[in-house]
Amino acid sequence: MNKYLPFIVSAVVLLIMLPVAVFPDRPLLLAERLFTGGGIVQGLIVSLYAGFLTGKMIDVSQRAKWRRYSWLLFGILFYFQLLLGITADSLFLMTGKLHLPVPAVIIAGPLYRFSSWFMIILFLSTLLLSGPAWCSHLCYFGAFDAIMAKSKGGPAMKKLRWNLAKSKPVLRLVVLFLVVSIALLLRILNGSQGTAVLLAILFLVAGFGIMIFVSRRSGAMVHCSVWCPVGTAVNYLKYVSPFRFIANSSCTSCMKCIPSCSYMAMGRGADGKLKIGNGCTYCGDCLSSCSHNGLEYRFPGLSPAGAERLWIAVTVILHAVFLAIARV
Repeated sequence: MNKYLPFIVSAVVLLIMLPVAVFPDRPLLLAERLFTGGGIVQGLIVSLYAGFLTGKMIDVSQRAKWRRYSWLLFGILFYFQLLLGITADSLFLMTGKLHLPVPAVIIAGPLYRFSSWFMIILFLSTLLLSGPAWCSHLCYFGAFDAIMAKSKGGPAMKKLRWNLAKSKPVLRLVVLFLVVSIALLLRILNGSQGTAVLLAILFLVAGFGIMIFVSRRSGAMVHCSVWCPVGTAVNYLKYVSPFRFIANSSCTSCMKCIPSCSYMAMGRGADGKLKIGNGCTYCGDCLSSCSHNGLEYRFPGLSPAGAERLWIAVTVILHAVFLAIARV
């Protein structure tokens, strides 16, 4: 089945992209705005890319590397198009209007404006389809935190990471509470849009600081796991999806998988056994470090191998479509 999956994913992406290229009155695909028929060309390229990426993601030994590559590609293209939209031509923007590309705005924006619910609907839809893949494949910001978290370090880094993992559950809820409270307070007090934008920019700058000075020093994605309110929401709402990622009965609790988890989602439980916390994004980076086949995906009615293939297929399809369409 694995050898056919890339072709299936490629075909599904093409079937999704063709109507997007042909039917909208205002072109959604960037290439269609640049030249007639460009949307079809872009759809074909993206579908081939999805098939290629699926082939790489099936290989457990290659998955972590190609997940980072593809995620970084998405982030770079997203912000490059934003830069072109600001400096060159508004056709590079989705609506021709500039919006602040800060993940926290996905939650805070609708609460402040009580409008623009499209991103909330899209966000919840991806949770239903692929669980927490938003935080490992679909966010335009997270790949940069992943780069910072790839740093190497010694005992000091391990101690910092352990302390962060222990305090993470409380810290991320505090940040989420503050973001929601401030957005609602601005709404109630009829705060100006300028104030809202300034606070969003300050939140963005603080996030970059956390990436550079904390994620890099700890070897963990602290921005995504603690600072980002969207990441916190993902990890509590992901259970609306039928997908699960668990340690099965073959797990020996050797804990060799823990260092491979940038999300600080794995640890030793009170019973001494491996515990996968709700910070897990199902990314699969840990699978290559497990020699006991002790980690697996679950989906009702499917074998673990089938559930893994389905999760990869759904996630890559979403990633490819986001890559083609997602612009500010």
